Formats: sequence, C-alpha cells, structure tokens
Amino acid sequence: MVRACSEVAARRGLVAEGLGVQAMDLRWNFEFGARVSIALPDGSTMDPDRMMFEALAEEFGLSPDDFGREFSTGRDRFRVAGIDPRRPKYPISANRIPDGKGYKFTAENVAFLLQAAIKDVTPKGDKT
Repeated sequence: MVRACSEVAARRGLVAEGLGVQAMDLRWNFEFGARVSIALPDGSTMDPDRMMFEALAEEFGLSPDDFGREFSTGRDRFRVAGIDPRRPKYPISANRIPDGKGYKFTAENVAFLLQAAIKDVTPKGDKT
C-alpha cells in the first residue's frame, strides 16, 4: 500500500513515507499510516511531530534528541513519539513498541525512564 502511495505521490512531485503500524488487534484489524509531503532539497521529508518535539523538549525537561528514543516501564517498551503542550499533565506521547498503541506520559516520568535506560547498559542475563 505504501509503495502504491509512493508511486502516485511521485507522479505529482511529492514524497510518501510509511509511518508503520500504529495500532494492532490481531483478531480484528491493524492500522498503519502514510504521510505525503513536499520533498526537502535533500530528498528527505519533514516530520511535524519531530519538529514540535525538538522545539518544546527543553521546556519539559527533555532533550531534543529524545525524540524516537526507547524506554521501558518495566512491563512494556515505548518509543517517544511527540509532545503536546495542550496536555499539561501528560504532554509526552509514546507508542508501545510491539503494537504501536499510543500512550500519554508525564514529562518527569519520561525523563526519569530515559535516564534509567542510559544507566542500564548491561546485557540482559549478565549477572556480573
């Protein structure tokens, strides 16, 4: 589907990119996304979620480089996907890695979990 979308976009001078699986219920359905945009001079596309995150991250105690980083809550793994300043209590958006389902987190919690991910550099199963 993304390939077909890319072909149509290319005929119009645009670029299409797949956003991956965004939600999945294996019994019933799955959702995926595609973004069509004007190509930048280098051929890449602009990600509005990344741009918003990079512009606002420091106001929420995060680094602009934290966009796309992974963290664990102990049970599940998540990827930082955005920031929404209109949600003052839970401004950070993250997608659960296995199925792409979106969740909201406090900025303090995400900062703590990202910091914990940096400290935990030992390979899994290594008891030394």
